[in-house]
Order: sequence, then structure tokens, then C-alpha cells
Amino acid sequence: MDLYSRKLMSHLPYLRRYARALTGTPESGDELVGRAIEAALDSPVEHGLESPGRAPLYALLNRLFDEEAMEPAPSRTGHPMETALALLPERERRLYLLVSLEELPMFEAAAVLGVDEEEAGELLTAAQEGLREALIASIMIVEDDAIIAYDLAETVRNMGHKVCGTATTMEAALATARTCHPTLALMDLRLAHGDSGITTAQVLRQTSALPIIFVTAFGDELQRRGLDHLGPVIRKPFTREQIERAITQAVFAPGAEARAPRLASFASREA
Repeated sequence: MDLYSRKLMSHLPYLRRYARALTGTPESGDELVGRAIEAALDSPVEHGLESPGRAPLYALLNRLFDEEAMEPAPSRTGHPMETALALLPERERRLYLLVSLEELPMFEAAAVLGVDEEEAGELLTAAQEGLREALIASIMIVEDDAIIAYDLAETVRNMGHKVCGTATTMEAALATARTCHPTLALMDLRLAHGDSGITTAQVLRQTSALPIIFVTAFGDELQRRGLDHLGPVIRKPFTREQIERAITQAVFAPGAEARAPRLASFASREA
């Protein structure tokens, strides 16, 4: 194996990581790296194989990606960070990947994209702001106790998320959901006027896959009725740390709904 091949082999794990993030799938990323290796070995000096850094090879991956008019594939996992990255303008997305994933210094990341450092800094700032906005959850609180509703709302806001609406009855919860399109609901099981949080959740689920965290003193009711799949349970009295942990899992963890029984059990042990 010659010097250039050894140099490429040392860079290969990093190139594969970036290419997979760039294209959106392991298969497309590895195919792109394969074409980049061929091009780099054909013109090793042009593609930086005589220098210690990887920046020219990242630039090559970008160029090949653009020449073939490729588009990033939708996330297979549905992870919120992947979804948020896909919403960024392409130059912001690539710069964020180069700086945050590949840990390139700003001047090298700028060179890869063909911009100066000042513009790269502006792109990175815009990317970070875009991700922050995309990752803010819009949470609906369905609770008939005003003090508990206030405490939940304060916890949500202190986490950097927003409360899109509050409700004390089933009718109000359904109306609020239609108006504010929440990404998560915190819901009591016993609501005002004798309404049921379980029935409210079931009606909501008829039209959406809204994640729901039940915050209730009646933590066994879902399990007793075989309805654990509706969402995890945080038992009252709760701590803010329990609420924060449950919200984080629901908002940021892929497949959180599938883990609802596990989270319910964990929350019950802590109560």
C-alpha cells in the first residue's frame, strides 16, 4: 500500500461519518466515499493527500455530492436533531456538520465551503439559531388544578420550551390542540366537570400521534385498563426533575412512545 492509500485509510472513518450525515443514509454515504477515494487517488496532490488535514477531502465529498445533484435523504430514525438539521439551508447544514460533527476549525470549514471566515461565522450562528428554534417543543398542559398547572408551565419554560396552551376540560383540550398544534401534552387523568384524561387522550390519538405524558395521582389506572401505550405516567406529587426528564425523553429520544411503559415504571419508582 503506497503513502497516499495509507493516508486515505487513516481518514476513512471520518470521511464516512461526514458523508453519511451529508447524504442522510449509510449506503449513499459509503458510495460517495468510494467515488471520492477514486478521485483522490487519481489526483492526490490536488485533493490534499500531501497535507495532514482532511479539509480538501471534505470539499471533494461536497463537490461530488453537488455534481450528481444529490439530495439528503429523510431521516430514517425520525430523531428531532436529524429532522432539525434537514430544515436548515444547505450551506448552514454543511457548516454545522463540519464544525460540530467533524470538529474542523472555523477557517478550515470556511475553506471547505469556499467562503471567508466572517461569512462562515454568520452561517454557523444562523444554523445554531435555526436548530434551537426547531428543537423548541410546543407543550399543551391539561390540568384542572391551577397551582399544579402553573408549576408545570414554569418547568416547561425553564427548559426553554413553550407552553402553547392550557386546558381544564376535555372540550378545552381538544380545542387547544386544534389551535396550537402541540408537539407534546402533559395531562392529568381526572379533569374538571368529571372529564377523563384517558378519553381525551384517546380522542386526540384518533387524529394525531401526539405524545402524551400523564401527570396524575392515579398512576395505576392506565395499567389496570391495559392502556399503557397511551403514554408514560408521572405520579403526583412529582418533582421538577421528573417532569424535565420525561419531557426530554419524549421530545428528543427516538421511539419514546415505544418506551412508555418503561418510563412509567421508572417514574413510579422515583415517586
